[in-house]
Amino acid sequence: MTAAARAAQRVRPVRSTDDVVLIAVVALGGLFLAVALAAPLGALLAKSFQDEAGRFVGLANYIRYVETPALLGSLWNSLWVAALTTAIVLPLAFGYAYALTRSAMPGKAFFRAIALLPILAPSLLPALALIYLFGNQGMLKPLLMGGTIYGPAGIIVSEVFYCFPPAVLILATALSGADARLYEAAEALRASRIRVMRTVTLPAARYGMVSAGFVVFTLVITDFGIPKVIGGSFNVLATDVYKQVVGQQNFQMGAVVGMVLLAPAVLAYLADGWARRRQTSSVSARAVPYVAKRRPKRDGPLLLHCAVIAALMLGLIGVAAWGSLITFWPWNLSLTLANYEFGRFDSAGWGSWWNSVTLAAWTAAIGAPLVFVFAYGMEKAKTVPALAGIVRFAATVPLAVPGLVLGIAYIFYFNAPANPAGFLYGTTGILVLNSIVHFYTVGHLASVTALKQLDPEFESVAASLKVPVWRSFLAVTVPISLPVILDVAIYLFVNAMTTVSAVVFLYAPDTKPASVALVQMDEAGQASAAAAMAITILATSAAVKALHVWTDGVIARRTQAWRSR
Repeated sequence: MTAAARAAQRVRPVRSTDDVVLIAVVALGGLFLAVALAAPLGALLAKSFQDEAGRFVGLANYIRYVETPALLGSLWNSLWVAALTTAIVLPLAFGYAYALTRSAMPGKAFFRAIALLPILAPSLLPALALIYLFGNQGMLKPLLMGGTIYGPAGIIVSEVFYCFPPAVLILATALSGADARLYEAAEALRASRIRVMRTVTLPAARYGMVSAGFVVFTLVITDFGIPKVIGGSFNVLATDVYKQVVGQQNFQMGAVVGMVLLAPAVLAYLADGWARRRQTSSVSARAVPYVAKRRPKRDGPLLLHCAVIAALMLGLIGVAAWGSLITFWPWNLSLTLANYEFGRFDSAGWGSWWNSVTLAAWTAAIGAPLVFVFAYGMEKAKTVPALAGIVRFAATVPLAVPGLVLGIAYIFYFNAPANPAGFLYGTTGILVLNSIVHFYTVGHLASVTALKQLDPEFESVAASLKVPVWRSFLAVTVPISLPVILDVAIYLFVNAMTTVSAVVFLYAPDTKPASVALVQMDEAGQASAAAAMAITILATSAAVKALHVWTDGVIARRTQAWRSR
C-alpha cells in the first residue's frame, strides 16, 4: 500500500455535523493560542530588533547585550545558580520520593502533604524566612561567620524549597511504575541492595530524574520573586528583565533579555519532552505493581530523611508566620496582628488580596472549561489530524515560556495602538488571559490523560443512537471527567494566586495582585507586612485546596461509582 493510500485511510472525509463541530473546536483552540501566545511572542521578537523609534536595527541590540559585561554576567549567574540548585534538589527529592513509593515507613500521607505545601505559597516566602533567620539583623546571623545570605547562597536555598515539590512529584511518578518481577528476580539471585539500586531502581527512574532535573532548572532560571527579595546585588536574567523594563524603561533591551531568558527554558523544555517520551516507552504492559515490605534498616533512614526535610520546610513556613506577627523587627519582638492591616503599608490594602482572589477565580472558572473543551476537540477530531496535531503541539509550548517573557510580550502586543484587543491592557482581563496561557499546558496534559482513559464504546453507542457530539459531551464526557476538570481549575487558581513573574508587568493600580503588593512591601522595607501577605496567600490557597479535596470526594461518590463495579 502506498503512503498516499495509507494517508487516505487515516483521514476520513467530513461526513456529519459532529465533524464540523469538532473541527470548529480545534480551529478555535488554534486561534486562541495564536492570538494569546504566538502573536505576543512575535511582537517580543520584533521589538528586540528595533530601536526606540521602532526602526529595524538588525542584531544591534543583541550585539550591545553581548558587549555589556553586567548583562552577560547575569546570564552566567542564572546558569550556574540553576545548575547548582538542580544538583542539590535531585538527590533530596529522589530520597523523599523513594521513601514515599518504595518503603513501608509510617506517615506517608503526612509527608506527601508537607512536600506539596510550597506549591501553595508564593516563591518569595522562603526568601523572607531566610532574611529573618540570616539577614543583617537575623536571629542566626552569627552562624554565617561573616558571610551573607543576600546573593547566590540565599537564592539557592530558597529555590531548593520552591522547586522541591515538582521534583518529588515527577520522581514519585517515575518510581511508582516499578515492576515487582525485577525485584523478585534480584532477590532470587541474592543481589545486594546496592546492586539492585544501581542496576534496577536507578535505570528505571533515570528518565524521571532527567525530566525532574530540567523542570527544576527551568523553574530556577525563570523565577523572579526569590532573586528580587534576597538576591541583593547578585543579578540574574529574571531581575535584569525587570530592571530594563520597569527601572530603565529600556523596552528594546528588555525584549533582548527576554529572548535570552527564553532560550534556556526552551532547551530544557525540549530535553524534558525527550525524557518523558523515553520514560513512557520504558513501561511494560505486563508490569506487576511493587508493594514494599517492612524493612527497618531501610525504612528508618528514609523516615529520618523525610522528617528532616519536612521539619525544615515547616520551619521556614513557621518563621515566616512568626515574622508576620512581629511588631517591629528586630527591636520590638512582641506579637501583633497589625501587620495584617495592609492599608498601613500599601495603598490598595486588602484590595490587592481581593484582586488576587478575583484573578484566580476567573482564571479557574474560564481556564478549566476552555482547556478541557479544546483538549476534547484535539483528541476527537479524526477528520483533520494535521490541524489537530499542530494545535496539540502549540498547547504544550506555554510550558517553555517563562512568565516574565510572556508578560513583557503582552506589553508590546496589547499596548500596540493598532491592536483591537488593546482595551484589555490594564484590566483584570489581561491578567486572567496571561495566567490561563502561562499555565495552559499542565491543564491540557491532564485533560488529555483523562480523555484517553474513557472507553471508546461511549462514542460508538452515541454514534449508533445518532446523539450529537455536543450532547454526549455534556451528558457523558463531562460528568465522568469532572474530577480532572476540578483538578485543573484548582491548579489554575493556586498558580494564579501565587504567581509574581506572570503578572508583574501587567497590573494597573486598581488591579494589583497580592503577590506584587508583597514584592513592593519588601522593597519598602516592610518585611513583616510582606510576610503577612505571603502567609495570607498561603492560607487562601490552602483553604481552597482543602475545599477541593472535600468537593472531590463528594463528586467521586456521585459520578465515579461506576468505576468500582
